[in-house]
Amino acid sequence: MPAIPTPTTPTTPAALLRASPLPLLEARILLTHVLGWRHTQLITRGDEPLERTSVERYQALEARRIAGEPVAQLVGAREFFGLDFEVTPHVLIPRPETELLVETALATLEHISRPRVLDLGTGTGAIAVAIASMRPDARVWALDRSAEALAVATRNAARLLDAKRPGGAVALTRSDWYDSLDATLRFDVIVSNPPYIASGDPHLAQGDLRFEPRGALTDEADGLSAIREIVAGAPARLVSNGVLWIEHGYDQAEAVRALFSAQGFAQVRSARDLAGIERISGGRLAG
Repeated sequence: MPAIPTPTTPTTPAALLRASPLPLLEARILLTHVLGWRHTQLITRGDEPLERTSVERYQALEARRIAGEPVAQLVGAREFFGLDFEVTPHVLIPRPETELLVETALATLEHISRPRVLDLGTGTGAIAVAIASMRPDARVWALDRSAEALAVATRNAARLLDAKRPGGAVALTRSDWYDSLDATLRFDVIVSNPPYIASGDPHLAQGDLRFEPRGALTDEADGLSAIREIVAGAPARLVSNGVLWIEHGYDQAEAVRALFSAQGFAQVRSARDLAGIERISGGRLAG
């Protein structure tokens, strides 16, 4: 880890930002986190001298970011679908492209009253909580095999959702995919952002991925084994005409659509994210 310089003269927010080797946005996020300020205050109070302890705390975080730690883990939070989710090293960091999965699920549920929704591999709970926040009448189940991830998801759901929402609290359960789920439950929509990176993919050793839980990123196989299991188990868990949507890798859409078709799903299609990548695929269980 790079050495943390010791300030010898009064230091201001503006000076710290000018001197930082980080991208400006990242430096601002770390500094507002340390100071407890809003972003606008970095402008209105930019020339205000800072206490030495604040400077040292910022520089410690800056050094850790330079060493590669994700910003979301350094500040303990990441915004997703307009909600501020707690993030720890035990969970996958929510990413903007996954919002497409939430948007598509919500569109599917638009004309269904009191829908039942299942989120497989919930992690932070971002997908489940975002859907529950937008559809207060929805009854939402969220599963994960990691006890540490479920603890994070439980805190996020409790903090971000109205305790009196008509659909009730999100039902969080420890489960390896469908294994621990009540076999009598049937869902209108199942969603999942499973581990889909192949075990030998070099991206696993690069950037933020180095610091995220490996089990949330890769299936330690070809990147499709978790998706195969989810698709194969979905028909027994969906209502007639129920829908399954899965996030996958940038080059996996064709293979995932083939898995859906092999399980008898109809209206199988993929949807592109803002970068034009086929990011999610889904289908409807024939009635």
